[in-house]
Amino acid sequence: MKIYTKTGDKGSTSLLGGTRVSKADQRLNAYGTIDELNSFLGLVADQKVNENRREMLHHIQSQLFSIGSLLAAEQGKSISYLPDLEESEVLMLEEEIDAMNEHLPEMKNFILPGGHPSVSFCHVARAVCRRAEREVVFLSNQESVAQIIVIYLNRLSDFLFVLSRKMAYELGAPEVKWNVRGK
Repeated sequence: MKIYTKTGDKGSTSLLGGTRVSKADQRLNAYGTIDELNSFLGLVADQKVNENRREMLHHIQSQLFSIGSLLAAEQGKSISYLPDLEESEVLMLEEEIDAMNEHLPEMKNFILPGGHPSVSFCHVARAVCRRAEREVVFLSNQESVAQIIVIYLNRLSDFLFVLSRKMAYELGAPEVKWNVRGK
């Protein structure tokens, strides 16, 4: 199988189901941002501090790949091989957030990205996750999108924020606190 097909050379691509759309279509913006998030999550998983969480982070990456597939599917076509995103995946993120939060100091300030390169990578993933959520919400204003996708992305960004704090804690890195006056 060749990787290049040349069918997209004029700025269009096929959705799962066969319909061709512009590469500037909002559906592509949404699942393209999910792909970007998945790449950044791979970078977060590769950080040494996340050795014990790597399997869970790879599971989340698989869920993101499923979300991308669901978003790439043509509206109204039933594609049997596409996975469903289950509410249990959202509950898993909530449980992980709660477990990490139990061992973290109380947050009394807003936290700026930084303190350690590994922590910063996690903040980048969180920011891309928020953008992916906005892109999916924008798409859902135009056509039907499963609400569980928006909920999952919202919870995932919360997870990534808490993970960044947990990583900083485990690395002994300072949390960079936001100072209103910039001092």
